[in-house]
Amino acid sequence: MATAKERGPHTRELTEEELLEFLGRMIEIRLFEEEIQGLFSQNLVRGSTHLCSGQEAVAVGACSALRPSDAMLCTYRGHGAVLAMGAPLDRTFGEILGKPQGLCGGKGGSMHLTDVSVGAFGSFAIVGAHLPIATGFGFAAKYAGADDVCLCFFGDGTVNIGAFHEAMNLAAIWSLPVIFLCENNLYGEYSPVARTTPIERLADRADGYAMTGLRIDGNDVREVFRAVGDAVDRARSGEGPTLIEAMTYRHKGHSRTDPATYRPKEEVEEWLARDPIPGLEQTLRELGVADERIDAVRTAATRKVEEHRDRALAWPAPDPADRFEHVYA
Repeated sequence: MATAKERGPHTRELTEEELLEFLGRMIEIRLFEEEIQGLFSQNLVRGSTHLCSGQEAVAVGACSALRPSDAMLCTYRGHGAVLAMGAPLDRTFGEILGKPQGLCGGKGGSMHLTDVSVGAFGSFAIVGAHLPIATGFGFAAKYAGADDVCLCFFGDGTVNIGAFHEAMNLAAIWSLPVIFLCENNLYGEYSPVARTTPIERLADRADGYAMTGLRIDGNDVREVFRAVGDAVDRARSGEGPTLIEAMTYRHKGHSRTDPATYRPKEEVEEWLARDPIPGLEQTLRELGVADERIDAVRTAATRKVEEHRDRALAWPAPDPADRFEHVYA
């Protein structure tokens, strides 16, 4: 069966099979993040991790609107986006575990996941650093006469970084095929966006660059797919970039050392009730999909994640001599 990533246009209603496909990928990402949290607590993950639990609909809906020749850039909270692009689960586990079989030989780790073979050109640890790079991808595609696009994920804290404004301005004046996708989870690290940004709708920043801007429900995978798909279609036809603000929420703290006690209990409960995975399951039920089919998707995803985790854990540790490879003398 062709995947939604290979289909279009994006204005039509998604089929039950496509929505089940989305559900499976979202569950895989959620379970992957839960496994990473467990591995981190066992001291098997070096460095920090930033989980995207709760934001799966943004990653899956957006990346599913791309085609294989497109590019995707994301942040250090990018496990979900890289997996949504099609990176193999076992090698993604392996990368975070520091195994030689990992996506980058175990040397990039959680904050630098990259799999060029599926168009995932990097997770970036410096806030806003990848937005100018996204314009570079857009310029390259336009210069080569291709109709490829670049999808660029970033958080709400990035909209106050100089690189954001520089990239938006350049993409607008050169009409570059870039989709700027802001995952607004209401907090830039530990600071509420309302305390750091003087406007309520971050999508309104697009107005200053004569760019299309819109705010969407980032917990509705259908809405994300349609909005990003429309932006992709406009970019391919030469109509330039789009800024999309996807409203979502991270279920965990900023990083694995953050208990997130600064968030009001009522706010957390409200957003947990809007969990995108049960939300999609309910949508499928309303479409007449039997619980047995939904349960089968969850069972298959659970089995797949466990198998790939175990495979990565069984891989040998790197040879100490490997630390001298891929470095400049």
